[in-house]
Amino acid sequence: MAGSCGTGTGGSAAGWKRHIVRQLRRRDRTQKALFLELVPAYNRLLEKAELLARFSEKLQPEPNDVTPATHQDPWEKESGLDSDQVPSPATLRMKWQEEEKELQLDCGEMAYQVVVKSAALGALESELEERQSRLATLEARVAQLREARAQQARQVHARRAGHAARRAAYEALRAHARLQEAALRELEEEARDLLERLVQRKARAAAECNLRLERRERAKQARVSQELKKAVKRTVSISENPDTPGDGIKEGVEMTLALPAEPHFLESEADEKWKRSYRSASATSLTLSRCVDVVKGLLDFKKRRGHSIGGIPEQRYQSIPVCVAAQLPTWAQDVLDAHLSEVNAVRFGPNSSLLATGGADRLIHLWNVVGGHLEANHTLEGAGGSITSVDFDPSGSQLLAATYNQAAQLWKVGEAQSKETLSGHTDKVTAAKFKLTRHHAVTGSRDRTVKEWDLNRAYCSRTINVLSYCNDVVCGDHVIISGHNDQKIRFWDSRVPSCIQIIPVQGRVTSLSLSHDHLHLLSCSRDDTLKVIDLRVSNIRQVFSADGFKCGSDWTKAVFSPDRSYALAGSCDGALYIWDVNTGKLERTLRGPHCAAVNAVAWCYSGSHVVSTDQARKIVLWH
Repeated sequence: MAGSCGTGTGGSAAGWKRHIVRQLRRRDRTQKALFLELVPAYNRLLEKAELLARFSEKLQPEPNDVTPATHQDPWEKESGLDSDQVPSPATLRMKWQEEEKELQLDCGEMAYQVVVKSAALGALESELEERQSRLATLEARVAQLREARAQQARQVHARRAGHAARRAAYEALRAHARLQEAALRELEEEARDLLERLVQRKARAAAECNLRLERRERAKQARVSQELKKAVKRTVSISENPDTPGDGIKEGVEMTLALPAEPHFLESEADEKWKRSYRSASATSLTLSRCVDVVKGLLDFKKRRGHSIGGIPEQRYQSIPVCVAAQLPTWAQDVLDAHLSEVNAVRFGPNSSLLATGGADRLIHLWNVVGGHLEANHTLEGAGGSITSVDFDPSGSQLLAATYNQAAQLWKVGEAQSKETLSGHTDKVTAAKFKLTRHHAVTGSRDRTVKEWDLNRAYCSRTINVLSYCNDVVCGDHVIISGHNDQKIRFWDSRVPSCIQIIPVQGRVTSLSLSHDHLHLLSCSRDDTLKVIDLRVSNIRQVFSADGFKCGSDWTKAVFSPDRSYALAGSCDGALYIWDVNTGKLERTLRGPHCAAVNAVAWCYSGSHVVSTDQARKIVLWH
């Protein structure tokens, strides 16, 4: 292709050169034709003028001179005049003078034409020289362009060769990538198979554990029943008058207590069966006291672990400091780049001096709030995916986190590695919260389920199908509240298998916050509003919005202040918005440290500090 292009360009260059030569030759012929007639005429004119000058010199009359009769002028021959008709010299002189004047006029005109033609010839010659110089310049430019074209052709050839090599390498990489993708698919299938087998093994192990516990509880219950039956059939001697000596009246009382099949039946009739109209110190015999202790143990059946007679009474949560009046934050006291990537979750401990943050880097950092600054306390490792939610138990000794690896994980505060992994979900776990005791928890997931967990046994005690992606959950005594992607808030009772109430909202629900008195619920949704729901009447009481406030993601968190006077949320522009719950007005807007969307906020239980986290790895302590 390059050779054919060069041949075509050379042919076109030779063509225009020949065209220029032909034009120049045509112009020379035209100009020469004009001068071919003029120059001979001018030469003849000069010859005639010279001849006339010579004749005029000869014909000059001399004084007393007579022309001989034998002299013959050439004009006489030409005119063929007779000798008797020869004009006089004066007549000839006048005639010659007139002819001379005419010739002079013709000569002047010819000379003027010669000058004009010479000027035109000079102009044409200068134009020719200019065109020749331009032609030389163009020829030099053409030579340069030819050289540049040859160089470009060499570069094109080299680049084509490079492109061919790169294409071959690309095809090789594509083939390798296809092989790698096939291997990856095989590994993913193998991983899914392994996960399914692991889940099945855990389910079997949990079922076997539950079966063993149930057998153990039944055996223990049977032993207690037998012991109780033997105890209540024995004869007990009771003295009516303890002040009289041994001759007092003694009555043998035979008491038979039939053990019912269900413990709650004992609760209803125990008071009547064990009611006495008299008491005595002699009633404290070893057998009777043992019997009474056993029955009292049965009557305290309410809070047994796993609803079994042989269980240990469940520990209730410690009291949380009550905030009388929360303080509105005004300025940022401390700003830290806490994680390697965005921070998704933040939570204060019950004592307000310990803070936990979780991010997409699969780490949970614990911080101490000391003197208005955050000091690193500990780092909890072992999470299998990005952290989406963190929560302290009521005692502050354990921390529960939801992760993207389809599980929730439990840590003991002070230990780096995870204590338990609550697996069973089939998609990302988006929320994990403790209930009112440290031994029970609730998780929500994008697999459209909410699960209740017994943390002592590390097994799922109940699975609720919620029909939509669950983005957040909060827990009361017996009520579980879940916020969903289908713009609904659902209420579930732990004692009832079905949903007890649904409250629709505008926009996907991103977070829920329950007030400390459990009477109000705060929801944040993607329609850029916060809503306060009065749980006593199950109605939306207030809707908060503001110019500039926009919900930045599907996991943006909003919270109540500890005294429920304010509602706090972060916006996608990095600002914090605080509304007064009593008046419904925007109370304050905090801007400054955050340069990315705020993901989560937390208000400490004492009401003195607020912490916010964003998608740019920052955590900010506000005071």
